[in-house]
Amino acid sequence: MNEPVAPGVSNRRSFLERMALGAGAAAVLAGCDQPANGPAPAGAPGGGGAAGQKKLRAAFSNAGLQSTWCSLGKTTAELWGKLLNVEVVWFDGEFDPEKQRNKIDNITGDQWDFCCFQAVQIDSLAAPVRKLKERNIPVISMDTMLVDADKMRETGVWVEVTPDQVFMGESSTRYMMEKIGGKGKVIHIGGLSAHSGAQGRRQGFDNVHKKFPNVEVLGGGVRWCDWKKEKARDSFEAMLAQEQTPIAGAFFHSDDMALACLPAIENTIHKNMVVTAVDGQKEGLTAVKEGKLAATTVNPVCLIHQTSLVIGQFLVRNAEKAETVPLEIITPGPLVSLDQKSVLDAMFFLADPLHCMV
Repeated sequence: MNEPVAPGVSNRRSFLERMALGAGAAAVLAGCDQPANGPAPAGAPGGGGAAGQKKLRAAFSNAGLQSTWCSLGKTTAELWGKLLNVEVVWFDGEFDPEKQRNKIDNITGDQWDFCCFQAVQIDSLAAPVRKLKERNIPVISMDTMLVDADKMRETGVWVEVTPDQVFMGESSTRYMMEKIGGKGKVIHIGGLSAHSGAQGRRQGFDNVHKKFPNVEVLGGGVRWCDWKKEKARDSFEAMLAQEQTPIAGAFFHSDDMALACLPAIENTIHKNMVVTAVDGQKEGLTAVKEGKLAATTVNPVCLIHQTSLVIGQFLVRNAEKAETVPLEIITPGPLVSLDQKSVLDAMFFLADPLHCMV
C-alpha cells in the first residue's frame, strides 16, 4: 500500500524526477551515437562524446549577454557542447533586434550543422532563417517565438523549446496576490513588449489580476522596460515617489530588473512590499534565500539551451526529418519561495554553472 503524500509533495517530486531523468539522459547522449559500421573499438580516438563521433558545428544566439539569464544560457550551451562534441559559436543579440538580425544575416552562408536562436523580437530573424532553410540547416527556436506558430515550418523553424510563459507569469503573480491578502496597490514591470515571452508573462499577470478586483495596478497596467535594469529602476522609483501610502506588491518579468529595484524600497514606507519575479537562477534564488525576493518562478535557461543543443545534434546525427519533430517542447519550471525549501535547494544546485541543468 502506498503511504499518503502531503499536498504539493507529489508535484514537487514529479518535477524533480523529470529534471533528474532529463539531465541523466542528456549526460549519456555522448555514448548513444555510433559510427555507421558499428561501435568503435575501445580506446578509439574522439574529440569528445562517443568514440569516433563526428564533431558538429552550431550557431547560437540569445537576446543579450548583459542579462544574467542569457549569459548562463551561453555557459550552458558551451558546457554541453563540449560534452556532446558540438562546437558552439556565439552571436550576442545585444537586446537589439537590428543588430541581432545583421549578425545572423552575415552567417547564413557559413557551414553549420544546426542553429539555435532566441529572437530579441518576433519575426526579426525570419529572413535569415529562410536562407538557412534553403540550405537544409535545422533551426531551433529557444524560449521565445522566432515567428508565429502557423509560420514556423514554412520559415524554417523545426521546433520551439520554451517554458510556459503564461504559467510563469501566473505563478509569481498569484503568490504575490495571496501574500498581500488580495488587496492594495501593486506595480507591474515588464520586459520588451515585442518579445513573445514578455507577452506571455503579461497575460499570466492579467489572468490572475482579474480574480483580485481589490488590487489596483499603478500606472494603469504593465510598464515596459525592455529588460533594462536602469529603465526598470527609473520607472519603479517614479511610481514610488507618487505614492503617499505603502505599495503592497510588485511583479517583475525578470529577476535582474527586480533586484535592481529592491534597494529603492529600503528604509521607506514601501519596505514591506512583496516582490516576485521570473527567472529563478542563482542571483534570484539567492535573493529568495535572503528574503529579499518573496518568490520567483524558474525560467529554466539551462534546460532550454541544453535541450535545444541535444535535439539539434540528434536531428543531424540521425538524419531526422522536420515533419517528425513536434512544433513545441515545453520545459518545466516551478515557483520557488521559502515556503518550499526543498525545491529552493534543488533549484540552487541544478542552476549552478558547474552543472547547468535548470
